[in-house]
Amino acid sequence: MTELHGALIGCGFFAVNQMHAWHDIAGASIVAICDRDPERLAIVGDQFGITRRYADAAALFAGEDLDFVDIATTAPSHRPLVEMAAQHRVPAICQKPLAPSLADAKAMVKACADAGVPLMVHENFRWQSPIQAVRAVLDSGDIGTPFFGRISFRSGYDVFSGQPYLATGKRFIIEDLGIHILDIARFLLGDVSTITARTARINPDIAGEDVATMLMDHKGGATSVVDCSYATRLATEPFPETLIELDGSDGTIRLGHGYRLTVTGRNGTVVSDVSPPLLSWASRPWHNIQESVVTIQRHWVDCLANGTEPATSGVDNLKTFALVEAAYDSAASRETVQLDALLK
Repeated sequence: MTELHGALIGCGFFAVNQMHAWHDIAGASIVAICDRDPERLAIVGDQFGITRRYADAAALFAGEDLDFVDIATTAPSHRPLVEMAAQHRVPAICQKPLAPSLADAKAMVKACADAGVPLMVHENFRWQSPIQAVRAVLDSGDIGTPFFGRISFRSGYDVFSGQPYLATGKRFIIEDLGIHILDIARFLLGDVSTITARTARINPDIAGEDVATMLMDHKGGATSVVDCSYATRLATEPFPETLIELDGSDGTIRLGHGYRLTVTGRNGTVVSDVSPPLLSWASRPWHNIQESVVTIQRHWVDCLANGTEPATSGVDNLKTFALVEAAYDSAASRETVQLDALLK
């Protein structure tokens, strides 16, 4: 397979993980990087030996012959960058959240569709090996048809020290973390018809909500509760683990602390350790997320090579993004929101 040449736009906090992952993936390499901050550009360029560096995305697209672009900037810049990629017929993988608004996200998906180029969203939580292990049990049929799920991420971890901008936005936990947990709910239980949400701000030093609880009806008949918190202090800090409970017609799945997977189904009860591998460049407790970055980016490369649609394509991610918008609408109105109306 001919190696694909890509560029990274955005050299901030999380992008270093993406650069390590690109280094580990056969069939693709990052040949150029772009960032408006010369210090960050120098740090990432020097660390990974990238000499072709740009301070302006337009100059990057004009100066490079690219097979793809990896957009790792913050949400307000995503639409112009994705539309720029589409104008140059360059496939794009873009960090979540895809855009500041659902209207912007729809416009980005349309731009790439009109240009005939793939768009994938870096929605990596569903690619974590423990989450994939839960999906594999569901696919095996061991617990029958799922009718209830709880997907939970509760922590007191200080996420603001590494990403201080998170403390300043009027939207916080649903937009930044909840989007991942909502996507896991869709991945495991299917698309959603209605959502009811409640939020709270416990930390007085931040602008947005740091607690969210969401009740969802899935089109396949299951009900789920998605709950997120960065205000929960526990004896053992679980960050960044997602805990899962699934009840089915023939059994249950429990993904608990320490990546302990307990399945009670047609074949009895089986307990296993589904801990993610600790990659050579990874560090605890981030290794769960870092491993998933490699997996999702490898999937992107395979899709480009084979001409297949990514699992977390722009089109698919509109459904997850709509859940975020609907959750905020429901929290504000304290009413249940229908999803189909948002996706028209």
